[in-house]
Amino acid sequence: MKYVLALDQGTTSSRAIVFDQRGAARSAAQKEFPQLYPQPGWVEHDPEEIWRSQLACARQALAKARVRPGDITAIGVTNQRETTIVWERSTGRPIHNGIVWQDRRTAAACERLRSEGWSERVRAKTGLVIDPYFSATKLVWILDNVPDARTRAERGELAFGTVDTWLTWKLSGGALHITDASNASRTMLYDIHANRWDEELLDLFGVPAALLAEVHASSEVYGHCLRNVLGAEIPIAGMAGDQQAALFGQGCHSAGMAKNTYGTGCFLLLNTGERAFSSREGLLTTAAARIGWTGRPQYALEGSVFIGGAVVQWLRDGLGILKKSGDVEDLAASVPDSGGVTFVPAFTGLGAPHWDPYARGTIVGLTRGSGAAHLARAALESIAFQSAGVLAAMQRDAGISLAELRVDGGASANDLLMQFQADLLGVPVVRPRILETTALGTAYLAGLATGVWKDLDAIAAHWQESARFEPHMSRDAAEARMAEWSRALGRAGNWAPREQGCLP
Repeated sequence: MKYVLALDQGTTSSRAIVFDQRGAARSAAQKEFPQLYPQPGWVEHDPEEIWRSQLACARQALAKARVRPGDITAIGVTNQRETTIVWERSTGRPIHNGIVWQDRRTAAACERLRSEGWSERVRAKTGLVIDPYFSATKLVWILDNVPDARTRAERGELAFGTVDTWLTWKLSGGALHITDASNASRTMLYDIHANRWDEELLDLFGVPAALLAEVHASSEVYGHCLRNVLGAEIPIAGMAGDQQAALFGQGCHSAGMAKNTYGTGCFLLLNTGERAFSSREGLLTTAAARIGWTGRPQYALEGSVFIGGAVVQWLRDGLGILKKSGDVEDLAASVPDSGGVTFVPAFTGLGAPHWDPYARGTIVGLTRGSGAAHLARAALESIAFQSAGVLAAMQRDAGISLAELRVDGGASANDLLMQFQADLLGVPVVRPRILETTALGTAYLAGLATGVWKDLDAIAAHWQESARFEPHMSRDAAEARMAEWSRALGRAGNWAPREQGCLP
């Protein structure tokens, strides 16, 4: 039996899973780490805490699987995307906390770029909208606000990376400064058509090229993990941003297949094959996971919901109406509906297709009879409403109608949420037997590069359905609910004062 270790570094926790060659999880470990909020609208992570939590999970997963490090054929890395880290090449020490993808501190800078007419040029090259979500303006903020950072970057003393790059640097003891196309395509510095860092964009943002990692395919042997890290020199052979990894792990390998991941945020991706669609609906064109030996690019349309499962964490930690996140389904199911309450969880602005960094969280429709259960139900419904809006825009863009939506991520285990999602969409929602498809996707990528699986057909054969949710709501009723949601969005939009950037 061959084994692959998947490192899945997420926004609120790090995970590690050992998969065998049948695609079955032999063990798993998970560890949450602190979220840092220096100011309203700002979100940071300690890069060293990311590494410590990920390393601890990897070691624990190996111990629980009862396999020796030398029995691991390959390591795959998948990660929260866009989160921006800069560190010293000589010491490996970060010069600032990582600025997380949710962070909105550069909203004013992005607005200036849009007002100067750069939107179409940036979209044409990167497939992205100009927004604080992406790495470029976060990187510029670090260079401009950490003493001597820009000067040191120009001298080649500093390295920039998203979390995949940071982890492979640490695994390899600094031997690897790499990323893959799926992660590079989220920086707003990478030309997804020419498949290279773009000089014009580097000049526009003022980013020294010396900071940048080498861009590789998502499935190839990049180098090795040091023996003193996990106990053996294990090939590092798979790398993809979390959503592209989930698309791959869901078996969505051909054009026209789509998945939605319900994690901290929600991310709906539609595989468009070798064609990079230009969105008219506020969606993103992004690089999908690329297999090294094919030499062919792969693309996807993507819609990003910033606050998905994180709204349940807020009910737990912010309001204290849940003891644990898993309690939300029972609480929400204790009432027949939300009692007219609609919750727009725009804590850090709105993502696709709205792209409003000034939107803020809003609860409307409260009455004297509203209670914790109604709020819990409205919170779950908000996840489905946002995803339905993204999928509608995606179908208009690509000119297709989906036959089904494959789902994964922690919140997809919530039957109430999945049924409401199917009701809104009017198509079946299909949940696989393995929900951790992000980790599975990067395991497949690493295993393809090292002979654990011979081809895509072998991987697709492992995918199995666990549950199917058929729509029960009438289309008139679904449209009425979506209309209510649109009214609530209007209340939440453009709330934070622009003269204060993204801060309330």
